[in-house]
Amino acid sequence: MNKRHWTLMLLCCLVPLAALAAIFLFQVQVSTALLFALILFCPLSHLLMMSLSEGDHRHTIGNRHGEMSSMNIKLDKKQE
Repeated sequence: MNKRHWTLMLLCCLVPLAALAAIFLFQVQVSTALLFALILFCPLSHLLMMSLSEGDHRHTIGNRHGEMSSMNIKLDKKQE
């Protein structure tokens, strides 16, 4: 396993533990903690998805446009 995987695993384990510690030690209301977690979940998950998919570009934008343009040419020929 690479270092990035271990860092991500450690982060995903420590964040819930820190939330539970805040709830019990500082007597934060559970509803407040859940609301805060839900508000942060969306932007943090988007950042995580973007960072994890950086090296996984199997198709380039140029190939997709090239495929679409060749399909349009075939459709135009059929319509004539």
